[in-house]
Amino acid sequence: MITHKDMGLVSEGFTEGQLKSMKGDIGVGHVRYSTAGASTRENAQPLVLNYVKGTLALSHNGNLINAGELRHDLEYTGAIFQTTIDSEVIAYHIARERLKVGTVEEAVQRATRRMKGAYSLVVMSPRKLIGARDPYGFRPLCIGKRDHSYIITSETCALDTIGAEFVRDVLPGEVVTINGDGEILSDMTNAISADRHGRCVFEYIYFSRMDSRFDGVSVYDSRIMAGRFLARDSHVDADLVVGVPESGNAAALGYSMESGLPYGVAFMKNSYVGRTFIKPKQSSREQSVRVKLNVIREAVQGKRIIMIDDSIVRGTTCNLIVNMLKEAGAAEVHVRISSPPFLWPCYFGTDIPVREQLIAYNRTVEEIRQLIGADSLGYLQVNRLEELSRGLPICKGCFTGHYPLDPPKEDIRGDYER
Repeated sequence: MITHKDMGLVSEGFTEGQLKSMKGDIGVGHVRYSTAGASTRENAQPLVLNYVKGTLALSHNGNLINAGELRHDLEYTGAIFQTTIDSEVIAYHIARERLKVGTVEEAVQRATRRMKGAYSLVVMSPRKLIGARDPYGFRPLCIGKRDHSYIITSETCALDTIGAEFVRDVLPGEVVTINGDGEILSDMTNAISADRHGRCVFEYIYFSRMDSRFDGVSVYDSRIMAGRFLARDSHVDADLVVGVPESGNAAALGYSMESGLPYGVAFMKNSYVGRTFIKPKQSSREQSVRVKLNVIREAVQGKRIIMIDDSIVRGTTCNLIVNMLKEAGAAEVHVRISSPPFLWPCYFGTDIPVREQLIAYNRTVEEIRQLIGADSLGYLQVNRLEELSRGLPICKGCFTGHYPLDPPKEDIRGDYER
């Protein structure tokens, strides 16, 4: 098995020579930002295990809420960990279960029974590719096909980029196995009733790429719909509607379509800067915003601007962007947010911090408006969220405090504490 991983952008971490050396008929890859576990090279995935039954490689999206308990049990039976991420706990359990059963897919199914929380997994053995999704369906996972090759990936847009066709979504609670004969085998042992599912609504609002579909629902359509709801529920008269790139753009277009106000572009985005709300230090977040976005002065000068963004977490970057618009000559800046106020942390893979760090915690909308320097502020109403997923059951715990399953007693997310 040939392995290569690095820090930074994929285009920086993989040279043409390295890619040419990675030959074979099966492979697994991963890109991640750190949630549980520090952002270090050791924590980069895929994880590769060499054990008595052979070799396994694993990639994981999501967060386990019982990882601390599972890790403790493993450590006290002799396990030695090389990383600080919950994904290694999953890999260990799969390897241990493989000693008891006849197939890798059965080992995955048995191991995931012990996992609580969010996981979409891709597991590679020398002869099989296995995908597994947690019973609540927090994170997306789907199957594609190109010629005689099959792909398991977290977003449908990845299939488009390689010219593959979408086959179907991996269902919540399902373990799928693709063998050397091109068969797709399904195990639904871990499934629960559909009304208990909890897809992360933030995938529709922010995380998923706009050209993806999450369980059959277009992310683009969801964001257009969110903008339309904002125009219906918290309209204000203005000259121009603009979005904060990228996830605010479709919602801004939806607002424009519903309100009849013109849609425009106010920001030039630098595509080589990552997401800012996940950066650990406030100084890093502010610097990244300045590098990432630049206001087009001619587009906003003297105008009343409605600025649509996907969320306000700590509020400092939103404050900075509002100030940038006003510095560029905007007469008024009215902020509309295509999600409700964040009031609770997330334990399932969206790195929403402790409540005390959330700007909406113990503050009214008017108080938040004053802090970010906007002329008015409006949020998406909580009762609109189900419409974004076309009625599919969703997790909205970060907005309501009600999660599909009980949150952990001990937070495993590094510096963030419950």
